[in-house]
Amino acid sequence: MSATAAPAPAPAPAAESRGARLRLIVMLGALSAFGPFSIDLYLPSLPTIVDDFGTSAAQIQLTLSACLLGIAAGQLLAGPVSDAVGRRRPLLCGLALYAGTSLACAFAPSAPALIGLRFAQGMAGAAGMVIGRAIVRDRYRGDEAARVFSGLLSIHSCAPLIAPLIGSQLLRLTSWRGTFVALAAAGLAGLVVVGRSLPETLPPARRQSGGLARTGSVLRELVRDRVFLGYAFACGGTYGALFGYIAGSPFALQELYGLSPVAFAAIFALNGGGQLSASLLNARLLGRFRARQMLAAGLALGSGSAALLLALALAGEPLGVAGVIVPLFGIVACLGFVIPNATALALERHGTVAGSASALIGVLQLVAGALASSAVGLAGTSSVLPMALAIAVLSATAAIAAATLTRTQQGCSGLAREQGVDA
Repeated sequence: MSATAAPAPAPAPAAESRGARLRLIVMLGALSAFGPFSIDLYLPSLPTIVDDFGTSAAQIQLTLSACLLGIAAGQLLAGPVSDAVGRRRPLLCGLALYAGTSLACAFAPSAPALIGLRFAQGMAGAAGMVIGRAIVRDRYRGDEAARVFSGLLSIHSCAPLIAPLIGSQLLRLTSWRGTFVALAAAGLAGLVVVGRSLPETLPPARRQSGGLARTGSVLRELVRDRVFLGYAFACGGTYGALFGYIAGSPFALQELYGLSPVAFAAIFALNGGGQLSASLLNARLLGRFRARQMLAAGLALGSGSAALLLALALAGEPLGVAGVIVPLFGIVACLGFVIPNATALALERHGTVAGSASALIGVLQLVAGALASSAVGLAGTSSVLPMALAIAVLSATAAIAAATLTRTQQGCSGLAREQGVDA
């Protein structure tokens, strides 16, 4: 690929106040939380949806899968589009469509209609997730970008903790349809805030042209860049390990060890708090350590905790429930170190196609999560071993990919050179 038409690297962002940066982090973090809120807010409503439509739980559970698939597809659409036309317009369109599809979900006449609408809702909600990451790359570089991503992850981490609680309280005031009205209202609020407060961050000179052919070329070049893939697999493997924990821990802790739902919820919240604390600590330590160092520490924590869990499972779980809880805390907490640093490092070399690069990272995370949860479910819940094995494999994949594929910067692809990005 020719480098003769390379655009100049983007200028460093102008100095901004601490308050302005905090407002941006809160705004983009809220946008990134649309995905988990779309998934978790209506979880307490699932039994009532089954009763309302007079169908099976299995069919209603497809609304979850449809939303996840929609988020994956939406990222692949919104990311490249934002590289071509700028960030604001696709983001505003996505928020408007999210509000509309959420409201349509509230009036769904049947389970199949709700499944289709949930797919559309996931596609629309993906715009905030993928474009938010691209906006960070537009404005920040290196360790500074990793620090901002830590802030986004801190907000994102709160969503799975509070969304089911909010959903259960909404059920006391309204039906399951009211939860989707609440999501529509959130989409409208986001549309107003973004429309009034978020300027365009990708100037016309740095936008991509060439339509679908150019998009395909960009995606192929990203896949050929082994350094990008190393960081992307670090994100995907760690995220997949999280989904292995989410799929296996309810059965392991409640059915095998007899913990009550309240005790399980408390442990789940404790682990979520560990991830949140790690995100905040990562942001603070990035002033003293580089993003690659923090990433290595996070991968070591995750793979070490996964190896401990697997060893205890193979040994017959001699420590009982404590032998499961302790390593699970490390497995979840490591995301606070891995995701922001690996994301920042992966996007660093791909500024003008940050939307496409962000989309690939997001899709890889979702695919890894889907594979992990499916593998744990198919293997059964008679022991901790299937969950431990899935988590260990994915954690090791993340660590090995980061260690081998990103060892040097000689994996710089033609795409990175074309953008004038120093390797």
